[in-house]
Amino acid sequence: MSYQPSLADTGFLLFDVLQAPVQLQALQGLTEADQPLMAQVLDEAGKFVAEVVAPLSREGDEVGCRWHEGAVTTPPGFRDAYQAFVAAGWPALACAEEDGGQGLPWVLEGVLYEWLAAANHGWTMAPGLLHGAYECLRHHGSDALKAAYLPQIASGEWLATMCLTEPQAGSDLGLVRTQAVPVDGTPDYQVSGTKIFISGGEHDLTDNIIHLVLARLPGAPSGPKGLSLFLVPKLLPDGGPNAVACERIEEKMGLHGSPTCVMRFDAATGWLIGQPGAGLNAMFVMMNAARLHVALQGVGLLDAAWQKAHAYALERRQMRAPGPAPASRGSEPADLIAEHPAVRRTLDVQRAWVDGGRLLAYRTGLLLDVARHHPDAQERAQAQQWCSLVTPVLKAAWTHQAFHGASECLQVFGGHGYVREWGIEQIVRDARVAMIYEGTNEIQAIDLLLRKVLPDGGKALGAVLVGLRGALDASRDFDAEVLRRLAELRYLSTALCAACAAPGADPALAARVADDFLRAVALVLLAWAWSQILATSTAPRWSAPAQALRAWVLPELDMRLAIIRQQMAAPPHNNATA
Repeated sequence: MSYQPSLADTGFLLFDVLQAPVQLQALQGLTEADQPLMAQVLDEAGKFVAEVVAPLSREGDEVGCRWHEGAVTTPPGFRDAYQAFVAAGWPALACAEEDGGQGLPWVLEGVLYEWLAAANHGWTMAPGLLHGAYECLRHHGSDALKAAYLPQIASGEWLATMCLTEPQAGSDLGLVRTQAVPVDGTPDYQVSGTKIFISGGEHDLTDNIIHLVLARLPGAPSGPKGLSLFLVPKLLPDGGPNAVACERIEEKMGLHGSPTCVMRFDAATGWLIGQPGAGLNAMFVMMNAARLHVALQGVGLLDAAWQKAHAYALERRQMRAPGPAPASRGSEPADLIAEHPAVRRTLDVQRAWVDGGRLLAYRTGLLLDVARHHPDAQERAQAQQWCSLVTPVLKAAWTHQAFHGASECLQVFGGHGYVREWGIEQIVRDARVAMIYEGTNEIQAIDLLLRKVLPDGGKALGAVLVGLRGALDASRDFDAEVLRRLAELRYLSTALCAACAAPGADPALAARVADDFLRAVALVLLAWAWSQILATSTAPRWSAPAQALRAWVLPELDMRLAIIRQQMAAPPHNNATA
């Protein structure tokens, strides 16, 4: 079975729980984003995903991309599907109208890409960086660059890449060696170097590909502060080829439908984006957008795995389930495996992660719109604060759950899950990379704790946690538990900040507990999300995953907090090696 977007679930979370139209219509430029319009967009998006993109996933994985003499051929149907995607205007959904976009809320784009990733992760990698590239160029590009490239990026006529990683420089971008030499008397630069792990570095989906490349100017200081950002197109303005070559594509565990390229720039012509030495500042606009997209990939991929496991559990019969005979038994000698507690637990736990993650990601998408369009500066700042703190949590926790939860869903199939026939193994393989790219999950944890929580002593995070209390009612049992968890996390965050700042503190403490801290934040946010769902509906569709959350997910929070407290109390570690 191919992935089927759930319009009902998405509509319930967006319209009933989050009241998205009410929030959006209060924003400048989004007053027309009412529920009928949003529902119509989602309906058409769901049809496109289910009818055009999803059916290509299996063959895309089996055939994969092919490299020959520098050219890359994508799997059958991929180019036609992408051209249909562009023709329908989907890449321009959330781009500004003055750039040829539709000016719709970012949250709608977020839902679209969640569904696309769930339906066909490999295909979705191609347009996945478009909006990030658009935002980067829109905010930091010169007028000349914007005039020459922004409309084509907004429309999806040309695709884009993000060229950061080099053989010796993965997450440590300070080690980047690619050089950019100015051409006297012109705005041109000659960019030379090799970049690896470049998604969509070469393909046949579009004629031109716009590479955003981190490089060093002559005499630039070492480290991250010496990096600048350059736009380097595959085709020059006159239509001729630039000195950009795809040396090979990687043979990967998954994502066979997406070419992961080794790119060589041989004095390729490029142009500076933003200010010299401010490349990371410009690139982070693209990276932050990409990280929220990756978080939604995690949600979508886990939902895709759940859909397959749930459908299988409703048709496969094995043994008798304990307890009274279920109505589904009839005269059959064995029960549906959906009736067995172990399978039910697996399905409900993953459902809890999908639904709660969706709510948090959609809320973050709405707050991105608030940060861009709200007339009040304080409201914009608060929205940006949420996005800054929560995006790394969503990226790390939900891509982790996508892989591990998909593996649990594979277990529902037993031996059938391990063979290709049912398609669940592809999701497991495809999901694994999301824990690595756009900043590894370990990097996300460091970003959260060391760069965003510790510097202000936990005040920003504390303000976010306090802000969540207003949506809770202590008279409701689960809300009371969430209030307690919010207070517990806030107190521990303050104590951890103090411990890290204390004289003689272990300099490695923060890095050692960063993963546990991010996981704790994720679990508290997940609990809060479910409090909002249950405040809106207690129907069995929502109550069963909520019960699983309380029984089997939230107990992990106590373990994570205990680990952090234990590490805070421990003497400084000696990390020296003999």
